Amino acid sequence: MDRLLDAPAVKLADAIRERDVSSVEVVSAFLERIEALNPRVNAIVQVPADLALARARLADNALADGQPVGPLHGVPFTAKDIFATAGVVTTAGLTERATFVPETDAVVVARLQAAGAILLGKTNCPPYGGGGVTDNPVYGRTNNPYNLEYSVGGSSGGEAAAQAAGLSPLGLGSDSGGSIRLPAHYCGVAGLKPTTGRVPNTGAFELPGGLTDARSQIGPMSRFVADLWPAFVAIAGPDWRDSGVVPVPLGDPASVSLEGLRLAWFDEDGVVMPTPATAETVRQTATALDTAGLTVLYARPPAMEEVGPVTRGYWGMRRLSGAEVEDNILRWDRLRTTMLAFMDNYDAILCPADHQPAIPHGTDDPMQFAYTLAWSLTGWPCVVVRAGTSPDGLPINVQIVARPWREDVAIAVGLEVEKLFGGWQPATL
Repeated sequence: MDRLLDAPAVKLADAIRERDVSSVEVVSAFLERIEALNPRVNAIVQVPADLALARARLADNALADGQPVGPLHGVPFTAKDIFATAGVVTTAGLTERATFVPETDAVVVARLQAAGAILLGKTNCPPYGGGGVTDNPVYGRTNNPYNLEYSVGGSSGGEAAAQAAGLSPLGLGSDSGGSIRLPAHYCGVAGLKPTTGRVPNTGAFELPGGLTDARSQIGPMSRFVADLWPAFVAIAGPDWRDSGVVPVPLGDPASVSLEGLRLAWFDEDGVVMPTPATAETVRQTATALDTAGLTVLYARPPAMEEVGPVTRGYWGMRRLSGAEVEDNILRWDRLRTTMLAFMDNYDAILCPADHQPAIPHGTDDPMQFAYTLAWSLTGWPCVVVRAGTSPDGLPINVQIVARPWREDVAIAVGLEVEKLFGGWQPATL
């Protein structure tokens, strides 16, 4: 069973659908693993075991009765503790919400369940669900499965740790400035930040969606890149509540030809220098992708030095005058226009996911998110996948950025990187 639990979620779905294993057996095995390993990492903070097992029994009965099933039928998943979950405590890391039980599910949770997936647990996050350190007064700190004295980043840090430790095969995170990508990098798992306007934020704490929240996107996390696509397909599309969601058709990674795909790559942004191991991982990945048939060119997008100032202006917008707000929005729009002009010549970009691997608990890193913020400002889709290891044995992920609405391209390149370098590696707990 352990071998099956360490397989991709899509393989689990196949095994359940073929009735090689029951959903009840899978859910029970993950619950046992959570009980054994979670106390050391503190990734999963609510475990509705009875509810999960009840839904697993219903899933098995549906198969026995020959009912039509969804693509993730019977597969357990976890969700960051900002997403409303009917009947399950949702705190967003706040003491005043320590006993709050929503009556309805967030749209993304409901959609995964409609695809057949089964809620297994809620994962830890910083207070209010945002920030670079996964620690809060309700549940405490989450530890990195590869070294318990190291951080998992934030804000989807509990989800990244749960995936890395093999406590869950699939999960939901959110990303405003890198909150899926940074924890996935720290923990060596895969994550997708979709294009701005792909996924509704309805039911996610402090993510209002629409025009006021253009950077915040909800996306899937898993140990394997292949799992990102079916989860993304399940949660994408308008819900007629979040006004920022646009009904743009989805592509298909299986239809993306890597041969001749134009890939720009850079190992440092001209602002924050990466560690030698980080830069070398990106360089090796670029070389391997060139050998795999992509057209790979070293090219750094212009105006990377503008990313920090525009972001800081956005963060401080409530304290700015009207003229200063307008000036910052215009500066942001100029940056987006400059980036679009650069992307006219490329299908994707390869770059670091962060300037360094995971850092020890209590370490202050003012440059955290340095390599993710640009793509939050552009709103472009990003996949992060493990491609290397630091001298200390910590994961190093690379980041693949695609044109707007081309999640299929980002995932196709991510799949190739995973094939070339192995992707996720089990942590020893």
